[in-house]
Amino acid sequence: MAAAVSAAVSLPSSKSTSLHSRNSILSPERINFNKVPLYYKSVSFSGVKIRAQVTTEAPAKAEKVSKKQVEGVVVNKFRPKDPYIGRCLLNTKITGDDAPGETWHMVFSTEGEVPYREGQSIGVIPDGIDKNGKPHKLRLYSIASSALGDFGDSKTVSLCVKRLVYTNDQGEIVKGVCSNFLCDLKPGSEVKITGPVGKEMLMPKDPNATVIMLATGTGIAPFRSFLWKMFFEKYDDYKFNGLAWLFLGVPTSSSLLYKEEFEKMKEKAPENFRLDFAVSREQTNAKGEKMYIQTRMAEYAEELWELLKKDNTYVYMCGLRGMEKGIDEIIVPLAAKEGN
Repeated sequence: MAAAVSAAVSLPSSKSTSLHSRNSILSPERINFNKVPLYYKSVSFSGVKIRAQVTTEAPAKAEKVSKKQVEGVVVNKFRPKDPYIGRCLLNTKITGDDAPGETWHMVFSTEGEVPYREGQSIGVIPDGIDKNGKPHKLRLYSIASSALGDFGDSKTVSLCVKRLVYTNDQGEIVKGVCSNFLCDLKPGSEVKITGPVGKEMLMPKDPNATVIMLATGTGIAPFRSFLWKMFFEKYDDYKFNGLAWLFLGVPTSSSLLYKEEFEKMKEKAPENFRLDFAVSREQTNAKGEKMYIQTRMAEYAEELWELLKKDNTYVYMCGLRGMEKGIDEIIVPLAAKEGN
């Protein structure tokens, strides 16, 4: 296995509400990482409503302007015809060299002009033109940082992006336009940003809630934003006292994103944070089956069902569409036992 890659982002200390400034992000306590456009949908498993976010390869359309800024949530402040021009401050590969594909963590400057909330997305318009000679359309990516941002000053936004490279039916190597544009960015490069968009994946307001998060790959992005707010930051009007339970599914251990961050959170708040990984190419269950996210969840099926019956339990999914069916297969039999 390749050695972990160090990213130049400092963890906040227990005495601070924010990260060090940009000038001091190469601090002794660094995060070691082992190292997508999206659409929203609501799904229901046996009457339990779940907020889900599923990857799609098609360019995303900008949401319509909301007539109401619900609870101060800003949407579409910047549009494709007049995007915000940010700059890349940091771009680091966070998967190991032997991982099946590259994933990068990147931080852009916003100077506070893109006021997003945890769970929202931004659009990115890659440089260049398409095959018809027109500017590329925007792609949406879930925001991977809390509203304070990785530097704690509310002046940055972070993304978690996998480089898309595949071979088509003609045997040609195809590179995803926006993902490769982003993964190749150098510090100082300009980035055209739209949005923010999205209200479906916002954190629950109840600080005593149970929040179950199901992620595959870069679907971890919005949950990193949740968890930073819950466990790495301090607020006068918010302290998370509930239970956050994260299930993260990846193909190999060198693909586990933000692993050291999450383990540090678990050390800080063992009573409030549970963490379970599903590494499909390296782990199996007692039956010898590959360990996908639904396989790992099945080990806690009864406990999860009891949590799902609580009024203040929220379930979020972000990642590959295929996990919906597997999770449904876990929940339906349990619901049937109680006549649901």
